[in-house]
Amino acid sequence: MKKFLLLLLLPFVAVGLFAKTAVLYHTSDIHGFYYPKGGQGGVAALAEVLDEEDEDYLLLDSGDFSNGTAEAKRSKGLKSVDLMNKLGYDGATIGNHEFDFKDPGVEPILKKAEFPFLAANLFEKQSGKHPVNVKPYQIYEVDDIKIAVIGIANQHPTNKGKLYKITKPLAALERNLKEVESQKADVVVVLVHDSLQDDKHGVMAYVGDIGRKYSGRVHIVLGGHAHKIFQNEYVNKVLFVESGCYLKNVSKVTIETDDKTGKFVSAKSELIALDVEKVGQDEEMAAYAESIKEPGMDEVFGEAAEKISRNSSVKEHKDGPLNNWIADLGRAYAGTQIFVHNNGGTRVDMEQGPVTKRETVDMHPFENTIVKMEVDGKFLKFLVKSLFCRAVCLLIPV
Repeated sequence: MKKFLLLLLLPFVAVGLFAKTAVLYHTSDIHGFYYPKGGQGGVAALAEVLDEEDEDYLLLDSGDFSNGTAEAKRSKGLKSVDLMNKLGYDGATIGNHEFDFKDPGVEPILKKAEFPFLAANLFEKQSGKHPVNVKPYQIYEVDDIKIAVIGIANQHPTNKGKLYKITKPLAALERNLKEVESQKADVVVVLVHDSLQDDKHGVMAYVGDIGRKYSGRVHIVLGGHAHKIFQNEYVNKVLFVESGCYLKNVSKVTIETDDKTGKFVSAKSELIALDVEKVGQDEEMAAYAESIKEPGMDEVFGEAAEKISRNSSVKEHKDGPLNNWIADLGRAYAGTQIFVHNNGGTRVDMEQGPVTKRETVDMHPFENTIVKMEVDGKFLKFLVKSLFCRAVCLLIPV
């Protein structure tokens, strides 16, 4: 009986021997959060996780790294790229906030990177070519596995500008998918700055269509933009992964291919929380990140008696306590009867305890300005109706 069982198991063992494994690490929407908050996140924790990886890997980012904190904003994204270089990123795509500093701010970011920006749908208006250091795709070899990564930039830059144009994503994907297929890539990854479920921005995302239209041709989609987390989410057998935001986590994707044929077999993902106590910090990276801090940002000037959330505890409500407080402060400052505040501009909660200038910049990094105007009742009615309509539309399930 024992001999029979051994013979029965041998074919399964043999199959396992003919599987090759490759590893991808993925981040998105870092927004300049280089340091831990509440004991979680930061470049030094990410560096430590990467240091502990035994396998060869690719490190990829889905964009929006250029703005969101004092360091990112005041360097116009260049400190972010500098740290990404030191972390050894292999590629990134372009998010909407890479355009925060308008046309003159884009090229320095692209030039400083020691890795390619992958954006098949981003072009210079004048030349019709991809900008400097931008490629539609890159083919990497990881343990003899050919992995093609096609990048798709976000279609809605924060500043449209005059130098660049962004074309439709699926058309760009189709065009470049044919090219990587002609080069016999074993695995095809699409790196996008868009989300599988973008209810945050009130738009119908195209991302799920990649699975519906290109299953078997595309194997993995790495997304972002909506600050969501997706692990082991499949659409037509295509794996979709999103890693949240602010460098609190990193996704690890393990890919298996057939050793004989080189063909893709499977992929699964794992979210690794960058909990400093659990994963530790790379000392060299921690010291370097500390050296590029903006001076004066960590001086305490107040105290929060309790946490003030930017989100409402009532699911159907869009205005939380922090945003209500900000609107009240704005109305008092401007001396108006009504104050309209964009909730999306408030990026993080106010945590309980000491309040520093860093916390206030993290809450409102985009330098919003107050505009005071006198309006009539007709305009006010139109404004309220428009805002109400948008809120209702955002609540419609898709």
